[in-house]
Amino acid sequence: MMSRFALLFRRSLSGYDCDRVGLQVRKVRCTSQTRHLSQQRAGEECCGTDDSSPATRKDSVATRGVNLSHPTFVVWGANTGVGKTLLSAGLLGSILSSRKARSRDVMYLKPVQTGYPADSDARFVTREVSNILRSSPHGIQNKVYICNHTLKASPAVHWAVKSKEETGMKDLGSYEELILEGSQRPNFYMNGHDNLEADSQGRSTESFSSALASLPSQLTCKTMLSWFDPVSPHYAAQTERTLVDDSYVIHSIQSALESHNIGYINDGSGCEAGEESRAEKWVLIETAGGVASPGPSGTLQCDLYRPLRLPAVLMGDGHLGGISSTISAYESLHSRGYDVGAVVLSDYGLDNEKPLLKYLQGRVPVFVLPPVPDISKGLSDWFDESQVCFSQIRYALEESHLRRIQRLHEMPRKAEQILWWPFTQHTMVPTGEITLIDSRCGENFSVFKSTDGDRLESQFDACASWWTQGPDMHLQPELAREAAYAAGRYGHVMFPENVHEPALRCAELLLEGVGQGWARRVFFSDTGSAAIEIALKMAFRKFVKDHASFFSADTSWKSVESQPSLKVLALSGSYHGDTLGAMEAQAPNPYTGFLQQPWYSGRGLFLDSPKVYMQMGQWQLDIPDSLLKDNAVKVKHADTVFDSRDDVFSATRDQTNLAETYRAYVDNQLSVHKAKEVKNVIAALIIEPVIHGAGGMEMVDPLFQRVLVSVCRNRNVPVIFDEIFAGCWRFGVQSTSELLNCYPDIACYAKLLTGGTVPLAVTLATEDVFESFKGLSKLDALLHGHSYTAHAMGCATAVAALQYFKDPSKNTNLLPSGRLLELWEPELVAAISCHPSVKRVTTIGTLFACELQDKDSGYASTSTKGLIQSLRANGIFARPLGNVVYFLCGPLTAPASCKILLQVLESHLSREMEQIKN
Repeated sequence: MMSRFALLFRRSLSGYDCDRVGLQVRKVRCTSQTRHLSQQRAGEECCGTDDSSPATRKDSVATRGVNLSHPTFVVWGANTGVGKTLLSAGLLGSILSSRKARSRDVMYLKPVQTGYPADSDARFVTREVSNILRSSPHGIQNKVYICNHTLKASPAVHWAVKSKEETGMKDLGSYEELILEGSQRPNFYMNGHDNLEADSQGRSTESFSSALASLPSQLTCKTMLSWFDPVSPHYAAQTERTLVDDSYVIHSIQSALESHNIGYINDGSGCEAGEESRAEKWVLIETAGGVASPGPSGTLQCDLYRPLRLPAVLMGDGHLGGISSTISAYESLHSRGYDVGAVVLSDYGLDNEKPLLKYLQGRVPVFVLPPVPDISKGLSDWFDESQVCFSQIRYALEESHLRRIQRLHEMPRKAEQILWWPFTQHTMVPTGEITLIDSRCGENFSVFKSTDGDRLESQFDACASWWTQGPDMHLQPELAREAAYAAGRYGHVMFPENVHEPALRCAELLLEGVGQGWARRVFFSDTGSAAIEIALKMAFRKFVKDHASFFSADTSWKSVESQPSLKVLALSGSYHGDTLGAMEAQAPNPYTGFLQQPWYSGRGLFLDSPKVYMQMGQWQLDIPDSLLKDNAVKVKHADTVFDSRDDVFSATRDQTNLAETYRAYVDNQLSVHKAKEVKNVIAALIIEPVIHGAGGMEMVDPLFQRVLVSVCRNRNVPVIFDEIFAGCWRFGVQSTSELLNCYPDIACYAKLLTGGTVPLAVTLATEDVFESFKGLSKLDALLHGHSYTAHAMGCATAVAALQYFKDPSKNTNLLPSGRLLELWEPELVAAISCHPSVKRVTTIGTLFACELQDKDSGYASTSTKGLIQSLRANGIFARPLGNVVYFLCGPLTAPASCKILLQVLESHLSREMEQIKN
């Protein structure tokens, strides 16, 4: 005899035939204890504290990872009502009814549900899977435990279910469970107090805990967030006044997935996490509506779930018009980097699968289910008819998962065998230290790890992928769309004497932005090094035109040997690229040695430069002895210390004794060079404004660089700003001209130019520079170009990136002044600069750099290896420059993320000192 309470609950399950399948039903009352246990099982994803509520939870530097040890797929729909939940139920039923001997631990997640409680996809899956199992031709071989959770719900849902007023998304505490006994009926039943009693023959009672612990298979269904109105999630969240942040949805799913990685031991009052299960695991996550339907915050679901990048199963549409909607849905997923494991649709006699197969060209398998009958008349016959197809889908997805895991495992070994990495000594990179990047979303890498099970772990890209990256997770898909549009519209078209919209618009934005106030012409190329070589050609031509008396009248290509040798004025420690010409414009350094560049001669006058940094919490200036030697003007101590970094860039410093010292030093060096090198002429100044990047992230005194520009202006020597690294808000401004308070004649940009999506470089010049290439012969023109000059994809993404960075409605870091707000917390920066193991610290814009104390300092130093490994273990991907550790974020990075980076670094440095003391 079953208790009245259990009987009432059985009716609420609408359709379960308990007697036929040997069903034990148990309702867990909403007590604080059972709610606590339910939360434990859910991985704490329904925690309701203020600082982790759906509306207030914020992104961290890197989100948690995803376990890959078992198949996990997201079920998408070409539209709403195409049968996603039918697909989920049929697939889960196929998994659980498979005749494999191994038990199964299967989870179904519904992150977002509207129309609740009248409509519940999780409840539907629970009911239909139980029906599938009981009608299986093999029967229910083993006991199956099924539970269904509904976690957080809107106030309207609370009122509908409990007649209780709530505010915000709060724990609903709805929890159901049942047991399908199979061929063995249990020898126990529940009384009205939810306790097991001896059966009618007086056999001894088993505890509910031991009964459930022996279950070989289980299905856990969870609805993460539910709203009352049967409308789009964003509209329901708006009308029911329950805003939910995207990051909360992602963290909730990750918590549930982590919870599922552990088996469960039931204590009779709920499901509690326990010892790790040996069952075969499967997870399905079902979205709401179509691929591009908005989530609770309004973000399209295909963007909302992108941080997880879980493989997809797409439920297409077999009706009239379904070919178009299915292809559109597939393209939306594919263009965002999702792997689609299968496309499924129901057959309504239109053969929609044939055009889909032709379009997909074998990249993705397509499966056809029978037409879906009227659901109100029952689906048992339909599921029976579809069993073979669901088995095929399951097999295809399992094979897809296994292929992916196999490839991930073999990639590091194959990479070591056939790849040749730049700036890398291969003998110093063990196979186990190769980082396998599965994908990128916004500012985070998704890195494959197999040391403790197969996992994808999130790491914040603190190198900004070698100084190129700027997008967050919202800009990244926008740039991808622009690149796809340009590729679809143009492919590639040659550029000389031609124009296309992306190139023209890109040039206009550059002249209105980084070139405002001085530039009039834009020359496109493909890399930063190429842009530099173009700039050198421009500068040298301008110098030759302006100083015609220095050169013979014959300036044809045959007269090169008779002409003076043109050289550059540059700074020691600067770096302008890897190509031969660019390397000639930099002082000797580790990159120009004989084994690296045997042709290197160093065609320039390379000056020592004063450096600015923070040490012991104080911004200060380090002036090389060579600048002070033989200078009559004395430098005051007050000129070498600063209250803030802003004081370093102040134009009032132009009137100090230090400015006179700098000018005298530069004039003297040029005069000495002219006297000694009669046949060598300084024909261009080239500088990395403000920061020497590859030279160790050293800040050059802006006053010194401003004096350099001024002296060269007086001598009619063209000025080149190498802003490959510095430009486009890398240092908090569009162009470093705003920091130095002076303009160049020529400037180069790349890296952040396209947001880091595709390679593109430009060289901007004044009209005077352009005019120096005009003539009656083609031989007077600038004979330089690249096959992919001004390629449409690069120009289109550059347009999107430049506009996005400059839009205050999208870039919340942008101040009214047009500069970025301070991203690095000053107190933390100062604290790190005071650490005994730190030599100096530099911060500006998106850059933080920290040089560690090391007697063997320089690019070859390995002193940071332990620190780098620690940072990566803590979710931060960093790569050092010798004994310099740097963090590079993007113009859109939240200051809170930068704070976490500094906190992790400070924590490591402190632990390191404690270990030394002990």
